[in-house]
Amino acid sequence: MSGNQGTGSALSSRGGPRGEFVYKALLDGIRAGRILPGDRIREEDVAQSLGVSRTPVREALQHLQARRLVEMAPGRGIVVVELNTQQVMELYAMREVLEGAAARFAAQHALPAEISMMREFLDEFEKAEGDPPRLARINNSLHRTIYEAARNRYMHEALNNLEDALSLLQNTTFSLPERYGSASREHQAIVSAIENRDSEGAEAASRLHIRESQRARLRMLMNR
Repeated sequence: MSGNQGTGSALSSRGGPRGEFVYKALLDGIRAGRILPGDRIREEDVAQSLGVSRTPVREALQHLQARRLVEMAPGRGIVVVELNTQQVMELYAMREVLEGAAARFAAQHALPAEISMMREFLDEFEKAEGDPPRLARINNSLHRTIYEAARNRYMHEALNNLEDALSLLQNTTFSLPERYGSASREHQAIVSAIENRDSEGAEAASRLHIRESQRARLRMLMNR
């Protein structure tokens, strides 16, 4: 179904427009927590709910499997990946490197309007104390603004892929009461360094922020 329906990497990697549509629908479901780690994904159920044949569903699942978001489980079929502690540590190790580089580049390239937007997110974050889902949304918006300000499309793509893998963790670290205050201070340090065009300081502050986030995540995993 893909041979004469268009070209481009997105279509070729997912098999065509319908495969792309199914892929995005499943990815959005995983990101939003409607499809949870360990959930089984049945081709026929997805095809029926989205009004497509099983072929584009199969194509979309193959792409999700290539990105390590779903896997084949013996006796169950395709399921959403459940990350173990080692995988979480590996993800955060990569996140520290990439986020640190993004902050460094943002200190070099951020526009005044982008820095103003970062400051607005900091203000919103301060007002959202006690609301973990809202804190998580504002945190994501702040980080995406920094990605954009870095002006590096390849790093941006890598960070987006990493973010999708982290969405498999579901619960936010802001559900830990102590995480709000430390994250707020860490955010302030990152944005201040970017605003001051302090590349080394921005990278160091960002890497510290991710290490603290990793510690919070590991506490959550140990207390499950």
